[in-house]
Amino acid sequence: MMYAGEIPWHGLGTRLNEPATAREAIEAAGLNYHTDLKDIETTDGIPIPQRKAVVRSDSRDVLGVVGTSYVPVQNHQAFGFLDAVVADGNLRYHTAGALGKGERVWMLAKLPENIRVKNSDDITEKFLLLSNSHDGSSSLRVHFTPIRVVCANTLAIAARNGRGQGVSIIHKGDLSAKVQQAQEVLGLAKWFYDDAEEQINRLARHYPSLRQLEEYFRQVYPDSPDGESSRTKNVRQEMLRLFEEGIGHDMPEIRHTTWTALNAVTEYVDHYRSTRGKNSTERASNRLESAWFGSGALLKKRAWELALQMAV
Repeated sequence: MMYAGEIPWHGLGTRLNEPATAREAIEAAGLNYHTDLKDIETTDGIPIPQRKAVVRSDSRDVLGVVGTSYVPVQNHQAFGFLDAVVADGNLRYHTAGALGKGERVWMLAKLPENIRVKNSDDITEKFLLLSNSHDGSSSLRVHFTPIRVVCANTLAIAARNGRGQGVSIIHKGDLSAKVQQAQEVLGLAKWFYDDAEEQINRLARHYPSLRQLEEYFRQVYPDSPDGESSRTKNVRQEMLRLFEEGIGHDMPEIRHTTWTALNAVTEYVDHYRSTRGKNSTERASNRLESAWFGSGALLKKRAWELALQMAV
């Protein structure tokens, strides 16, 4: 991984003094590798038709097994896709990296202007998050990813009516033609962030009762069919604690609002949720993957939807 400026919340990567160009980000993050499609066969030499192995060129790691219609998108092509969003080339990558053995790559680029909640010092920055997989598990995607500055919490905002979620390109067909879709991203991003700002301020104007708050965290993190476990209870207690004591939650304009309740969930997912791994670096990497692409992201999305319901 690489990052520019302040150490990111996951604490991973090679530091650059300033935001990077595409070429600098690829080099600093160790993403200057290619993937190749290789024929596969059984251990006794019988060819396996209609399937190919995706092999990393430098380490020779097998990143996944895909169908024969699969078209690899190389890392430099993925960065080029995001470069195409801003024609003047002024887009700069703040963080970028690979997860696992390199089967998923991601890059985070900041858009101009910010969301200032209720005209306070609580600022949320607007980012584009591009992700691509080399194992066939997902398409090339550009997500809209707001990040709350004070605690570096990543939000998972579900746009109303399912619109404005970003652009997705499947690894099939003429990819060069599909890259023209990149120009759609800025228009969608403007719509998305205008909508998000209005909804965030709605949350910051709503003050839930204690009963509403407890019910909110119960719905965000519900009991199992077997009933309430001590772990479930402890997680909800931790979210209540973060509602009161979380980073930036003492700002008068947002204290004890539904916006703070939502950020109690995002802070828990990004910083406190237990994560498996052999060492601290692997645990941080797994937490990042979960928070952006896995169960943590789903938990945040549910928290966002429930917070809007509560505010209405």
